[in-house]
Amino acid sequence: MSAARKQLVLVGNGMAGVRTIEHLLKLAPEAYDITIIGAEPHPNYNRIMLSSVLAGGASMEEIIINPYEWYSSNGITLHTGHTVTSIDTENRKVYTGQGVEASYDELILATGSNPFMLPLPGADKEGVIAFRDINDCHMMQEASRTYKKALVIGGGLLGLEAARGLLHLGMEVSVVHLHDYIMERQLDETAAIMLRKELEAQGMKFLLKKQSQAILGKKRVKGLLFADGETAEADLIVMAVGIKPNVELARQSGITVNRGIVVDDDMKTNIPGIYAVGECAEHRGIAYGLVAPLYEQGAVLAKRLAGVATDGYAGSVTSTKLKVSGVDVFSAGQFTEQPGTRALRVQDEVDGTYKKLVIEGDRLVGAVLFGDTGDGAELFSIMKKGESIKGREKELLLGIPGGVPAKGSRLAAMADDEIICGCNGVSKGTIAEAIQKDGCTSVGQIKACTKASASCGGCKPLVEEMLQLYAGDNAVAVKEGICGCTSLSRDEIVAEMKRMELKTVKEVMHVLDWSNPEGCAKCRPSLNYYLGMLWPEDYIDEKESRFTNERYHANIQKDGTYSVVPRIYGGVTSPAELIKIAEIAAKYDVPMVKFTGGQRLDLLGVKKEDLPKMWEELDMPSGHAYGKTLRTVKTCVGSTFCRFGTQDSIGMGIRLEQTFERLNTPAKVKLAVSGCPRNCAEATIKDFGVVAIDGGWELHVGGNGGVHVRATDLLCVVKTDDEVLEWASAFLQYYREHAAWNERTSQWVERVGLDSIKAALESREERLALQERIQKTLSLTTDPWKQIVNEPELRKNFEPIPQPETV
Repeated sequence: MSAARKQLVLVGNGMAGVRTIEHLLKLAPEAYDITIIGAEPHPNYNRIMLSSVLAGGASMEEIIINPYEWYSSNGITLHTGHTVTSIDTENRKVYTGQGVEASYDELILATGSNPFMLPLPGADKEGVIAFRDINDCHMMQEASRTYKKALVIGGGLLGLEAARGLLHLGMEVSVVHLHDYIMERQLDETAAIMLRKELEAQGMKFLLKKQSQAILGKKRVKGLLFADGETAEADLIVMAVGIKPNVELARQSGITVNRGIVVDDDMKTNIPGIYAVGECAEHRGIAYGLVAPLYEQGAVLAKRLAGVATDGYAGSVTSTKLKVSGVDVFSAGQFTEQPGTRALRVQDEVDGTYKKLVIEGDRLVGAVLFGDTGDGAELFSIMKKGESIKGREKELLLGIPGGVPAKGSRLAAMADDEIICGCNGVSKGTIAEAIQKDGCTSVGQIKACTKASASCGGCKPLVEEMLQLYAGDNAVAVKEGICGCTSLSRDEIVAEMKRMELKTVKEVMHVLDWSNPEGCAKCRPSLNYYLGMLWPEDYIDEKESRFTNERYHANIQKDGTYSVVPRIYGGVTSPAELIKIAEIAAKYDVPMVKFTGGQRLDLLGVKKEDLPKMWEELDMPSGHAYGKTLRTVKTCVGSTFCRFGTQDSIGMGIRLEQTFERLNTPAKVKLAVSGCPRNCAEATIKDFGVVAIDGGWELHVGGNGGVHVRATDLLCVVKTDDEVLEWASAFLQYYREHAAWNERTSQWVERVGLDSIKAALESREERLALQERIQKTLSLTTDPWKQIVNEPELRKNFEPIPQPETV
């Protein structure tokens, strides 16, 4: 820490607080030594994208806004998985429940909000959860594998997104809502009915005007009782009825609290040196829950901390532009009629669009758009300025002002501070500057430079329009590459790696003109994989380009502990092995030992510093439950015990697992072997499945039992065990060499087509060549825990408070 700098502590690693720090680093990069303390065991991520994670459209890595490297490169000390338990306002120190003490000159509270849980009888039962963070997504995904009926209480935006995600997970979903139509805080009744019809067509059901009274069931939820005496069955209940500012820490510290933490126009609390920003803050009696106002607060606070002149925060006129389950909606201001207002409407049932303007006197005070939200930004700008629209009502309603306006004219008239990208708080002026001053000439470059359109993508048409407006003929339609750092596709990158024999991540990014010389959380892991796949003998795996779980060879949990899964070949163990696992679990106070769906044991709640010693004493290979590699080979008992078994499925499963363990692949890979067509090992929903038949084996490929369930395709039928190994080797190596990073076999098979795969593997000569390449790669691998146990330098990484908890 620098003695010349002030100490700044941020409590809360969420979107609003970290956005404040981003602004501050631009305005005064040398002014503060910064410490950030976050309760979740993750870097800063985009909470708006949780519905995409739930539905399987995005991974945790893809919604991270600032990876661990960002904190490190900006000299920020980061504590993840830490909860601040007290603030000493007199001596200016904060304390965490995990034993960290941090001194501050300036303290920002960005503690966000908590989900509001209805105080219903039975609300503490298993299967009753909220939808607020990444852990809630994981809990819902886990529940969907076992249970089928879900109820979502709350018909607002969050409830509908949760319901849509659960539909994607294959559950039967009903939305329970107290009001007589959904999203009444954002939509009028006409737009709400149109949205409900669209969602019903997607499979969602609605129970409207229903007041929840009690949750039924013994240990786990079985249903929901309503005030009218009716009931609804449910295995899972998700409460999405609202949020409440997280103010308990502030209250205990003597900071003035009302609904939120009370702040003035400089975001100051009543205690000197302490500020609040985001969903936890209450300004002029209002606690905001939308991203744009929170980012506006952050910009003001950053200027205040940097000593830059600012008028202060005067509150926000809010608008909501959303994509609800694939449908565009927009609302702003006072969108329902009140005394003294009049409403103009136009509705197109054929195209599924609706537009409503609410006017008071000669000023626009509210608007609702459904289906086509292209005019939202202009309408919101007019509303904020309070300008007269007299004589322009028809123009604004129908978009035909006595002639069609020139393309881009509405954008040109928009104020620079208007938000274009609501997910990331990017204004028109920021995008214009990126085009005019920074030389961005494509949407991909704008995305990399400003983050506009980097999340839900709903603002992409506006970004494209701005590109045409400000870049003119210099605008180029560049196809998007594997990430915003490059326009190159996976195949182009791999081809150039081969042609020029590029053998390091840095070399690839330099030679292939990466726009971001450090890369990002999307491209670095993919380049690391492609290089390892192409040059298994020469390439040294770049640990810093791997995700946290892969760096520590264990799955990080919500409380910052880890999950250890030793490999148990084919699900077959022994009494001695079970005793050893039990004794080690007891020795290290493992809170939970769980059987996994892949016939293994999961030791949950292990401290990071205990990982090397635990693996050394287990003396078992890693089950690689954390990486993009072979996970499990599930087996049934086959002919060894089962009276229906026609082949030795256990022996085949163990042989496959021992052959392919430690194999790095584009995405996780799961195998299964069933001893007869009854398919008890569920081989027909695995990446590579083997099913025994009389006199041979059926080989199946491209299955997935996860979010998007896909049955396998039959690749071929073989007679011998050696042929199974030959075809499995060829298929997996061909997948390794041709699939994109993070592309499951189910997606890859659908993309390239089964026929093309069959044609590539038809020649035995080619199959043997592929088998030789995969064997060569496997011969160069060792279990990661053997390296860590035997190399003291590597063990240092597991000492207390290294990355990723503190950077």
